[in-house]
Amino acid sequence: MLELAAGLSSRALDAIAELEQRVIEADGGRLKLEWGNLRRRRGDRVEDLLWWADDRLLGFLGIYGFESFPELAGMVAPEARRRGIGSALLDAALPLCRERGDQQPLLIVPRPSVAGKRLALRRGGVLDHSEHALALFGDPTVGPNQPKIHLRPATGADLSLVVRLLEAGFGTPAPDGLADRLDSLRERTLIVELAGSPVGTLRLRRDGHGARIYGFVIDPAVQGRGIGRAALTHACQQLRADGAHRIGLEVDVENDRALTLYTSVGFTPIITEDYFALPLS
Repeated sequence: MLELAAGLSSRALDAIAELEQRVIEADGGRLKLEWGNLRRRRGDRVEDLLWWADDRLLGFLGIYGFESFPELAGMVAPEARRRGIGSALLDAALPLCRERGDQQPLLIVPRPSVAGKRLALRRGGVLDHSEHALALFGDPTVGPNQPKIHLRPATGADLSLVVRLLEAGFGTPAPDGLADRLDSLRERTLIVELAGSPVGTLRLRRDGHGARIYGFVIDPAVQGRGIGRAALTHACQQLRADGAHRIGLEVDVENDRALTLYTSVGFTPIITEDYFALPLS
């Protein structure tokens, strides 16, 4: 039975967590389910689709970020595959995106998932980009001492700086609602300073015993001087001191320079994920 959920109960969250564990045990890697978002659903719109068989959850699909290009991420129980559950979940999700006037949603498919890729292609999906997911499980590897590099919390006065750095680093407009995310209960944006001058930014998100790093950019004018490595090391040390057991981040598969930086600090590649743009018409 398909459930269209506006907000998730504790029972539903427990069932999603149990299903996630079973899928990872069977397939390895990880699933990009964005648990921080799942636990904080506002309940004013349908953002999650669940497929139940009696009281057992067999399938799940979450919709994230309706501002422009929503991302879709989900899973089907190993013993329940080839029953059309994934297709049913996706068929129910696409009209929700269309009703809200969204652009093409991006279906996140773990690269080892042949069935996931087949489903995306059957729906007219086109590969938009791919990312490596990495994780740090222990303390970061400390490199050469960089005493002039410091991290400080971003303030409202830094908003234009952060926007400029993100656009320079990623080549796309900064995300909507950035001002609200400079400092919140679960996210904080930091400014990287070199001898007191701002040269970079990154965003940290805590989720239980884990943490994620997003939007990490060093001004191209000062790259290649070890600033990024020192800043990333400092950020990971802060998160570990705050109790984070696992720190995750993603990097575009074509960004070999960043991948080399992250692995030098101690991050380990977990899985590669393909993002397929799906038509809404």
